[in-house]
Amino acid sequence: MTAPAEALKLTKNQTLVYRTLKSAEEPLSAYSILDQLRDEGFRAPLQVYRALEKLIEFGLIHRLESINSFVACRHPDCGTHEMAAFAICESCNRVIEINDAAMAGHLASLARNNGFSVSHSTIELRGLCDACRVH
Repeated sequence: MTAPAEALKLTKNQTLVYRTLKSAEEPLSAYSILDQLRDEGFRAPLQVYRALEKLIEFGLIHRLESINSFVACRHPDCGTHEMAAFAICESCNRVIEINDAAMAGHLASLARNNGFSVSHSTIELRGLCDACRVH
């Protein structure tokens, strides 16, 4: 199980990046994070990318590959899951994190049946959330 952020010894930059993502209403790109943290002394993208890399390693955030952005993990025990899924609204950018042990087991079984061992997978579902669909 991944330790909560409070239990980890995060650097100042990691803490600032994590807090920025945790308070964000939508996924943020590294450059959006950089822009928000300029007043905190961030000057280069590398500062943000290093912090993001460690936060992913600690299981505190996720990278959404299809939109090249990052979100804070919404499930405290997420680090115990080998599979994470995200529903991403293409209209309002809302992201819903979905953890489902049965789905993870089914995907692992499919992989095994095809001679493959899964270490980690991220599924991204793109579409419209309920709020946007009714408008």
